[in-house]
Amino acid sequence: MHQEPPPAEGAVTAEVANAAEPTDQAEATDQAEPTDAEPAQTSVAPRPQRRARAGSARLAPQALADARGEALEGLNWLGRDPDSRASILYRALRLLARFLLFVLFRFRVRAEGRELLPEGGYLLVGAAHRGWMDPFLVLHALPTEPRAWFLGSAPSTFTSRTREWLIRRVGGLLPVWRGGVGIEQHVRAARAVVANGAVFVQMPEGTINGPAGRIGPFRIGWALIALRTRATIVPFAMAGTEDLYLGKRLASRILPPTTVEDLLAADAPVESPVEGSKQELELARRLTDALEARIGPAVDELQPWTVDPPSHPRRLRRRLTWLLLHPGGINRER
Repeated sequence: MHQEPPPAEGAVTAEVANAAEPTDQAEATDQAEPTDAEPAQTSVAPRPQRRARAGSARLAPQALADARGEALEGLNWLGRDPDSRASILYRALRLLARFLLFVLFRFRVRAEGRELLPEGGYLLVGAAHRGWMDPFLVLHALPTEPRAWFLGSAPSTFTSRTREWLIRRVGGLLPVWRGGVGIEQHVRAARAVVANGAVFVQMPEGTINGPAGRIGPFRIGWALIALRTRATIVPFAMAGTEDLYLGKRLASRILPPTTVEDLLAADAPVESPVEGSKQELELARRLTDALEARIGPAVDELQPWTVDPPSHPRRLRRRLTWLLLHPGGINRER
């Protein structure tokens, strides 16, 4: 039987780099953005094209990185160890975010499974990732300490130098430019987070595109990190964030912690495979399939509670859905 040649090093890099928290709108399609009212079923006249803004996250991530003259990722960008302790500034911003989300916007969140959380030093892998609210659902489900550190999209997040400076000061993000810089520094970042007793968070779908109430295909970057760190894995299911408005109901569920060996079962190797080898990639794909099988049903169960009847008012729907995103098309059929 014909065997495929071992993947080039760049192939491994590309799959891992794309495992970042995917608020990057570069993958969005050209469908119309939502409005405050229910979307009409009839055709409408095409809208005039908007003038592109300089530095938009719609540009290719590598082009954005080149324009900056750098593409620092992970700990190289952070410039310090990822702490597990919560600073006064972080605590203050967390309280402000809670006021905005749960008092001003009146979001209602049903969070389940907090009693299953380990003490710290683990990987949290979350889906379905459908909007900017997802990291806040993670933070809402987790205690203030140990801190969560997100492997996230730099092009989507660093929309200004001031915002980048503030995020570096506050902490919580380990950026990815998706320009093929390499997997090693993301593994190094995960090891540092886990070793310091903090939480390393990944959204393996790699995009906010995808169907409401169902997970999309996972990329394998998270699995390669799990294979190389052998840290405890906490699956995290969430639903309802694809469409936001005043009083929207959202749901999350922490699933029982697991390990690489538990997910792979009989396929678990006695020794770790050679890094970058075809065997490692095959194990990462099996690991990904196993985690999809655990998170998918939980998302299916959570979604119905988040859906309001058509007659329910959807005030500020467009503004809140796109609050921290670049308005544009999102493909919900993926």
